[in-house]
Amino acid sequence: MPAAKLGAFPISVSSHSPSATSKRLLPWLVAVAFFMESLDTTILNTAVPVVSQALNVAPLSMKSVLASYTLSLAVFIPISGWMADRFGTRRVFACAIGLFTLGSILCGLSSGIHLLVACRILQGCGGAMMVPVGRLTLVRTFAKSELVRAMSFVAIPGLIGPMLGPIAGGLIVGYLNWRFVFFLNLPIGIAGLILVYLHLPDYRGQDVKSLDIVGLILFGSGVALLSYVLEIFGDHTLSLGEILGLLALSLTLIAGYGLHATKTAFPLLQLSLFRIRTFRASVSGSFFTRLGIGGVPFLLPLLYQVGLGFSPVQSGLLIMPQALAAMSLKVFMPGILDRLGYHAVLISNTIIIGLLLMLFATIGAATPLWLIVLQAFCYGAFSSLQYTSMNTLVYADIDDDKTSNASSIASTAQQMSISFGVAAAGLTTAFFIPDQFRSNPIEMIHGIHEAFLALGGFTLLSTIVFVQLKRGDGDNVAHHKDLHLG
Repeated sequence: MPAAKLGAFPISVSSHSPSATSKRLLPWLVAVAFFMESLDTTILNTAVPVVSQALNVAPLSMKSVLASYTLSLAVFIPISGWMADRFGTRRVFACAIGLFTLGSILCGLSSGIHLLVACRILQGCGGAMMVPVGRLTLVRTFAKSELVRAMSFVAIPGLIGPMLGPIAGGLIVGYLNWRFVFFLNLPIGIAGLILVYLHLPDYRGQDVKSLDIVGLILFGSGVALLSYVLEIFGDHTLSLGEILGLLALSLTLIAGYGLHATKTAFPLLQLSLFRIRTFRASVSGSFFTRLGIGGVPFLLPLLYQVGLGFSPVQSGLLIMPQALAAMSLKVFMPGILDRLGYHAVLISNTIIIGLLLMLFATIGAATPLWLIVLQAFCYGAFSSLQYTSMNTLVYADIDDDKTSNASSIASTAQQMSISFGVAAAGLTTAFFIPDQFRSNPIEMIHGIHEAFLALGGFTLLSTIVFVQLKRGDGDNVAHHKDLHLG
């Protein structure tokens, strides 16, 4: 197997370099995997009442089915980079799609809640590898000048999936058996495996160190416990003291990993990457920005369905303009970043998103439908630009020998920020809507409006993170070349 020198890091490539066809199809392949993973995070939510009835359990018990997937992601994402370097991107990516698809089939065949939870964990193992390894393959295949176009293309399914999830879930449980919620992944997974075999480049490290087992235990258990606390936050299943105790334990484990990483030659995640300004700004900025906007998929359905009385399908259709905006803007994103630069785009765009979140607080029963659609379209356009900017800036100043570690850290931070974002939305909504008013649509709308104002304000504050960027940061990524994606 020949070795290609990518930067200063010897990386083995199975076939010297990808063919023109493989390079053109690679973004489509990674997009398929991103779509599967993102769709699965929301499609089950709509089906929870039907599935719980079919399995003869209380709807509240289904929380473990949802949480087990999130916990599995949190544990296995950190080792994705090491796995790709050790066993090769093609094998790991194929195994990820295979595990995810197999887990989906087994979930659809499950006859009990405990078996369903176990199969969701298997699904999470695959999902944890798909996104970071797919992103890593893109970074190693495309020059940094081509990365914005490739990343903006594969980011679209990640935006469409969560929006289609509630609609697809509602249609499936309404007209088909709930098991098709999981069987839906079968044809997508088979198509993905065929494309992997034919077109995915196989990169692997030549001198891969042994896995940091102690670091995996400390960080994996700390992040999993923190994800669990965020999942159950506000459910009142645990007392405040128990939640604070678990939170303290999770933070202690994560802090223990931080101490361990400074004393280990080859840690699981190289925290020294945070000394790089562009990496630090993109990862931390992404984390804090998602705290504000991560609750939007939770709040908008509440506003449309509970507050305004729309059906789940109507609510999903009102969210769809966000995906349409993301697809239409992808053509212009590289040019915007090329002309304005990351410093100007991330500061101004974050402010605009914060203001748009606050603007959602003006939507009420008298708001014209066309204005709701317009607001959703604008929000989708600017949030798409935000995600692409943050995701590509991660690799602007990362050496090739550290791309796998950078991908693992970025994906872990992204997963945690999503959990934090939903928890933050739930907390703000619970704070502004006391239990006794939740059956009153007027009070419900008012409380959701207050939550949007709070999250919008927090998003505005997150611009402080991007101020540390300097003009010219990320220019090697922003100054793009044309990339034809078929």
